[in-house]
Parts: sequence; structure tokens; C-alpha cells
Amino acid sequence: MNSKRKLALGLAMGAALAALATAAAAQQQPVPLKVAKIKDNIYWTQGGAGGNTGIIVGAAGVIVVDTKTTVDSSKEVQAEIAKITPKPVDTAIVTHSDGDHVNGLAGFPPGLTIIAQENCKKEMEASAGGRGAAPQDRLPNKLIAKDESMTIDGVHVRLLHFAPAHTSGDLIVFFPDQKVVLGGDLLVTNRPDTNIHVDKHGSAAGWMESAKGMIALDADVYVTGHGDLMTKDDVKKKLAFISDKWDKIKAMSAQGKSLDEIKTAQGESTAPPVANAQGNMPAPTLTEVMYNEMKMKM
Repeated sequence: MNSKRKLALGLAMGAALAALATAAAAQQQPVPLKVAKIKDNIYWTQGGAGGNTGIIVGAAGVIVVDTKTTVDSSKEVQAEIAKITPKPVDTAIVTHSDGDHVNGLAGFPPGLTIIAQENCKKEMEASAGGRGAAPQDRLPNKLIAKDESMTIDGVHVRLLHFAPAHTSGDLIVFFPDQKVVLGGDLLVTNRPDTNIHVDKHGSAAGWMESAKGMIALDADVYVTGHGDLMTKDDVKKKLAFISDKWDKIKAMSAQGKSLDEIKTAQGESTAPPVANAQGNMPAPTLTEVMYNEMKMKM
């Protein structure tokens, strides 16, 4: 191959690699943050870095539910809050311990009341020293066990934990006067099923119990951790879809079917999992989680 052809080939390969890198970078860029009013004094954000955030304006201060991934993203939310009200953020409620919901706490001033389920705090503490660790100087300072109602800045709120589900420390945030639920990652519309963190002692059976509990609440708007708003009918459909999957896997497990046989019947790949570029293995699929939970009970 002559030098001109080598140069042309090299330039073409370089251009292709650059295009791939640009496409990958574009995919990693978060969509712009947007804020919308749900009803009365409740707003929510989509976009930015991290999960959806709730904003509730009280008599003297503001409650945020979940706080994004980074200091910059949480400050972006705070800048949007300042456009709505001059009242300060004085309370944060976190729905679970994932970094894209709690790590933005580092961008809020000290002295914040931080509310979480008991196990959420334990998971945040356990993350210390690891990649994407929760800010250890912004750990929850008010803990919820199962079910507690309170008034914050004149706003009535009920905080519920039905069972380990997405994680062991999920917290459902219900505003009864406005009939609004913030479910964190118990509710998502960016995938048809749901994600269970087995490493955080989550449970598919617990997810179904939690979904039933949310449906039983007198609510008409459900704010997801990722994706769009849901109605009660949407939550019922999600529960029906996952319950049907559970029943089918349970029946096949009782027949002695292997995990691969069940995956095949579900139209899922049986190929061995492959690590990503960072060397991390993919999380177990919902089918794997359900199958393993059932095997433990047999």
C-alpha cells in the first residue's frame, strides 16, 4: 500500500472513530432540565443529570424530593426553584439510595433536614469510599421506618415503606391534599418492567407489594423516578404486567424448568452477560431476580 493510500485510510479511520466518539458523547449528554407544575404547590423536573425531582412549596420553605446526581445538577434545580419562589429549600426527602437521587445533596447548603427510610441511610453509609459514594456529610437526619405522617412547612405528607423492592430502603412520598405520589424508581416509564437492585437487597415480590400499596392511596398523579408522569391506571397496568411475569415464571419453576428454559420462553437471550467498558457486569434481569427469589423459597 503506497503512502497516499495509507494516509487516506488513516484519515478515514480517524474520522470514523471521531464520529463514534461524538455520537457516544451525545448519548451521554443529559437532556436539558425542564420544570413543570403538577398542581397547586407541587412541581417536578425532568432532564438534567439524574432522576426526576419533586419540588413542593410550603408556607416558609421548599421541600425537594430527590436531588439529582451532581453538585452542578442540584444547583441547576435550585436555580429553577428560585424562579418559582424566593423561599429557601429547607427539607430534602430521598426515595432511595441510588447516586442519581442522593448525590446531589452535596450541592445543598448544610443544615438541611434530610428524610429517608432507615435502610436508605445504611446504604448511603455503606457506599463510603466507593465509586459514586453518597456524600457522607449529607446523610439523612430524620428516619422513617414503615409509615409516618407529618406536616412540613404547612404541607401534609405521608411517608411509606411497604417492603424492600427497588432497594431495601425505598420510601414512597404521598401528598394527600394534592393527591400526588412520588415513587422514586419504584415507578419508571423508561422501561416496560422495573429494576431490582439485588445488591441492595431489593425484591420483586416486595415491588409488587409496594405497587399495590401505592395503588391503594387516594392519588391521581404518580411521579416517576425516570420517565413521564403516571396515572393510577398506568400503575395498575405496570403491576399487572409484572404480576403476570411473576406467575408465568412461578409456574415454569414449579415444573422444574431451568433459568435458560424460562428465559427462552420469555423471548430473552440466554447468552452469558458481558462486562461494560468499565468492567462492570450488567445487573440481573427481572426474570433472573424472580427466578432466584422463587428458588430460595423452594
